[in-house]
Amino acid sequence: MSYNDRPIGIFDSGLGGLTVFKALRKLLPEENIIYFGDTARVPYGTKSKEAVIAFSKEIAAYLLSKDIKLLVVACNTASSLALTEIRKISGVPVLGVIEPGAREALEGGEARRVLVIGTSATVSSRAYSLALKKNDASIYVAEKACPLFVPLAEEGWCSGRVAAAAAEKYLGPQKRKGFDTIILGCTHYPLLKKIISAALGPGVRVVDSAMAAARSAKAELEAGGLLRAGLRPPKADEFIVSDAPDKFKGLALKLLKIKTGKVKVMRF
Repeated sequence: MSYNDRPIGIFDSGLGGLTVFKALRKLLPEENIIYFGDTARVPYGTKSKEAVIAFSKEIAAYLLSKDIKLLVVACNTASSLALTEIRKISGVPVLGVIEPGAREALEGGEARRVLVIGTSATVSSRAYSLALKKNDASIYVAEKACPLFVPLAEEGWCSGRVAAAAAEKYLGPQKRKGFDTIILGCTHYPLLKKIISAALGPGVRVVDSAMAAARSAKAELEAGGLLRAGLRPPKADEFIVSDAPDKFKGLALKLLKIKTGKVKVMRF
């Protein structure tokens, strides 16, 4: 197998990283992709830093054993807490979702008051605030933990009264604070994008860290001359979870119209 023919590895705490997978599949239809969802241990956002690092390194090592050429950490919590440790064990480029999301939020120079929503662990890390301030020290940034959004997404409750009530509880008080931009600082959150936007009201730009991460991955492969362009058609996408493969398969189809085929199980 040529180096360029090797797959891209993507992992998340559950199905949220499928938002990155879908964006990347659209941008790079010729690439081979392996996706791992740690469905046995989701959510990561309520776990300790030590646990997130340990889980992330286990999954990274597993994907690296499959001869990937690029590793995308499609989980904001893992990106904020474990990226440095993952890079220490990786012989291939490792991309997270924090930096791409922050860069996209600042594009055009219109973002002056930014609200970041994410898991408790991501918000506590202040990773987005640091990334945004590094690029523009004058920008105002607030971060808000929305811990119920991940389990709602994992249950497929991305619309309806329960999801809307959670969004209103978290975000209703933010309406009066004049935010012009909101960053969806968790790859599960694009699944609830409509209710999040409704809770904040019109006029707030929504930045999807999943799409930003996919664009960053494409740029990384182009810069390294690692695209598969011109090679034979890609293999079928490979989906692996640590538990509940049938549930994962059903929600991937229901929420994202992704046909996974058989989902494999890998338990650590």
